[in-house]
Amino acid sequence: MSQYGPSRPLPVQDRVSIAIVASLYNNQFVQGLLDAGREELEELAPNAVITVYRVPGAFEIPVCAELVIKNTKPDVVIAFGVIIRGSTEHADLVGASVTDALQQMAVRHTVPVIHEVLLVSSEEQAEERCLGVKINRGTEAAQVAVNMIALFRKMRASFAGKPELEAA
Repeated sequence: MSQYGPSRPLPVQDRVSIAIVASLYNNQFVQGLLDAGREELEELAPNAVITVYRVPGAFEIPVCAELVIKNTKPDVVIAFGVIIRGSTEHADLVGASVTDALQQMAVRHTVPVIHEVLLVSSEEQAEERCLGVKINRGTEAAQVAVNMIALFRKMRASFAGKPELEAA
């Protein structure tokens, strides 16, 4: 597991819209991601409007995220879920399907979709990534979301010919 992610972004003071789509399946782990992510977002985007949508499982995350993007136009979507491998290939199929759908959605709508639907081999791995203090993928997802909001704002300002906003 890599411990060399991007640095923590500067806080965004603007009012932004953040949608979180989170699975109820393996809820003890997903709730850890959700709690850590919200806590980090409260620090990094104190004026954000954060809306959480809970879906039954990881497979339902993309369709919910698609509906959210089409109807609410959030600045960023964060997808939280935990898939634990079993004795069949089902987990790998679900993980690949969700990954592909989220990536296509982000590109199609030009909206950052932060993918933290974790595919792990054991509950121990899920606990380490979702309930840990040292490394928590929920915290990392919030940081990536704020990084992407800031980057997209700079890019849009540059494209609109507003260089005074580019350095913001």
